[in-house]
Amino acid sequence: MAGRWIEHWEPEDETFWREKGERIARRNLWFSVLSEHIGFSIWTLWSVMVLFMGPEYGVDPAGKFFLISTATLVGALVRIPYTFAVARFGGRNWTVFSAFTLLVPTVAAFVVMEPGTSYTTFVAVAALTGIGGGNFASSMTNINAFFPLRKKGWALGLNAGGGNIGVPVVQLIGLLVIGTAGATHPRIVLGVYIPLIVVAALCAAYFMDNLAPVQNDTGAAKDAVRDPHTWIMAVLYIGTFGSFIGYSFAFGLVLQTQFGRTPLQAASLTFIGPLLGSLIRPVGGWLADRYGGARITLANYAAMAAATGVVVYASGVESLTVFLIGFTALFVLTGLGNGSTFKMIPGIFHAKAIAQGLRGEEAAAQGRRLSGAAMGLIGAVGALGGLAINLAFRQSFQTSGAGTAAFWSFLAFYGVCFALTWAVYLRRTAVVPAKPQLSYAEV
Repeated sequence: MAGRWIEHWEPEDETFWREKGERIARRNLWFSVLSEHIGFSIWTLWSVMVLFMGPEYGVDPAGKFFLISTATLVGALVRIPYTFAVARFGGRNWTVFSAFTLLVPTVAAFVVMEPGTSYTTFVAVAALTGIGGGNFASSMTNINAFFPLRKKGWALGLNAGGGNIGVPVVQLIGLLVIGTAGATHPRIVLGVYIPLIVVAALCAAYFMDNLAPVQNDTGAAKDAVRDPHTWIMAVLYIGTFGSFIGYSFAFGLVLQTQFGRTPLQAASLTFIGPLLGSLIRPVGGWLADRYGGARITLANYAAMAAATGVVVYASGVESLTVFLIGFTALFVLTGLGNGSTFKMIPGIFHAKAIAQGLRGEEAAAQGRRLSGAAMGLIGAVGALGGLAINLAFRQSFQTSGAGTAAFWSFLAFYGVCFALTWAVYLRRTAVVPAKPQLSYAEV
């Protein structure tokens, strides 16, 4: 897998970008989206498989929440090594490898998905699907290196949004299978994805590139770990992406458990929210490019708190219609927030590089170096938010038979994120040290 290596890459040079860079970057973006899209589908595969698990499987709702929580946890943890794999092996090479490895959990699920399989086996196979979550981290780190700062919000939003659409797509395929073949044929879903995985890997091999200037820099990882902004942004990303992936995993089960929907009825509703949240993610990046990521993120958290209030009310009065309106709004807002928060990351580190006296391509290179390392850590912590959401639902349903208590905890957390965004990035005193004219509100 020696691959194609590009030795010279300066996207901040407008002449280079116009004459050569943009065409190459866009080509890598599209095929990165394809691979990440399949990765997300496999990561969230068990949000669909549990809809096929009727009484004959002998797994109660708490057990099903644990299955999807296991996939969420593994997907979060593998994001850290996947982030640094791009610099070690090359973006193209790692995309090919990580795409092919998706065959392992898919084929394993195909083998075991039938009544009589032990619960321990289901947990192990669900854990394997977590490697699909790692594809996001490597893909975002890779695309971050291809694009100039002024284009990162749009590019990262499109890359992530295209990947996120893998969630509703696998749920829509599950709906089609349940609606046509019935809830006893989960292997059809898995059979659809096996050839798609091969196609994604081959496309990456033929059409993507490695960037030689992106070198494995362990110092960047250490610097990112020590920087408080890495962990501040990780908390904010828990509120956006953690909510998106946690709700995506849990939505169908909540509909079945709290509102008594059948597998077909749940599947017919499950994909709508993740689809809208995925489609709008590039819009969040574009708005952040235009108005500043911190401003968009602050407004978004206020709206998320309001939408959660609607869901709490609907859960209390048991109104499915109002519940769906509030939950769909939450999905849309998580997508917007995903785009704006990820735009903030490269902007923050670029601003800090300027504050340290760097200029031009030197400042941009330093920003790419630290933001690329930070993205993996932030993405991993953010995905753990999805685990927390599923565990909160599990506990809430175990103790009260409804998800109302879990939603109250989510509402409180969004309030914390709102206050944190304002205090760190939007107060008048929240300016880059040694560069008071450059506010973090601009990132």
